[in-house]
Amino acid sequence: MSFTDTLEAVAGNGTVVWGFLLAALLAFGLTPLAARLAHRVDALDHGGDRPRIHTAPIPRIGGLAIVSAIVVVLLALVRPTGALVGVLIALPVVAAIGLVDDLRGLKPSVKFGAVLLAALIPVLGYDLNFQRVTLPGIGDFDIGSLGIVLTILWIAFVANLVNLIDGMDSLATGIVGIACLSFTVLAASFGRMEVAATAAVVAGATAGFLPHNYHPAKIFMGDSGSLALGFLVASLAVEGVLKSAATIALLSPLLVIAVPILDTSFVVLKRLKYRRPPWGADHNHFYHRFLRIGYSQRRTAGLLHLWASLLAGYALLLRFVPPRPGGDWDLTHALVAAGFGLVMIAASLWMVTTLEILKSRHIAAFKLWRTRGVAPEDGEEAVERALTGAGRR
Repeated sequence: MSFTDTLEAVAGNGTVVWGFLLAALLAFGLTPLAARLAHRVDALDHGGDRPRIHTAPIPRIGGLAIVSAIVVVLLALVRPTGALVGVLIALPVVAAIGLVDDLRGLKPSVKFGAVLLAALIPVLGYDLNFQRVTLPGIGDFDIGSLGIVLTILWIAFVANLVNLIDGMDSLATGIVGIACLSFTVLAASFGRMEVAATAAVVAGATAGFLPHNYHPAKIFMGDSGSLALGFLVASLAVEGVLKSAATIALLSPLLVIAVPILDTSFVVLKRLKYRRPPWGADHNHFYHRFLRIGYSQRRTAGLLHLWASLLAGYALLLRFVPPRPGGDWDLTHALVAAGFGLVMIAASLWMVTTLEILKSRHIAAFKLWRTRGVAPEDGEEAVERALTGAGRR
């Protein structure tokens, strides 16, 4: 299906359009109620673990409004079938896991394990998995039952990716919205309109929540929202794209959620480098680093959203202008893909180069050197120790 045909299919599908709008309105209206509930049950974020400035404790269970809006619209309008039924059943379970973490706190390993168990519902109960992998330029491979294991791990992995990047006003909300809008178009291009409608509903719910979450945030989604949204993004990627035999099927989801993947990979490698637990806590996420450079929260979120949008746009480009349509190379398509690929690489290099300013040359290293007598060659490690002790995540 061409790009024009896909857009016409999306715009002409009432379930997709109304699903987005109704979810947005419902999430927008339910979020203040979630904030009131948070004050009653003391589900408030008192600060200390995020690089933000707020004058009062902030409600942290906004995810309840997002998930409620999604569930209501899916049941009332989309009425999912097949594997999406399993996703809908598991969604409140994942949100409940996050809510327990918001209220009482859970160890990262326990939280990850719980999401793994929740993923069994759609994967084993409703056949949500992919069994074939197409590698560009190599071929198509049948991975059989291994696909079940990979799907379960993929869902838990992505759910925790979104959870980890949810550390700044509007950041995770916007990235999930961008991802789901991309999956709406991608799923529609493969003729999977039910998945497209579900993705549109999720995107609508994030759009409705965003005005309350934009800096300065009045409410946070908390783990009840970030885990649930990550779970949905991963599931939609499987059902909407990964089950396809197209070459883009493997690359597309990785591009759409590349920012959380790169962010978490960078942080985990940094922790391992300094012999700290990989799922520990520090201030080394991309958004922390931008803020330490001097960027405002809005500018930081805007840059990361722009980066995510560019990568998602490139995934769409590869879907509709494939270098090898029908398995044969097309020179024009290949040149277009290569040209835009260079733009993506340049943008990503700019991000990485900007963030790398925060090594030993970072102002904190200079201050530590001047005030504590830290040798210049030890500056970077000293900064890491200081940042690790500065707070969580």
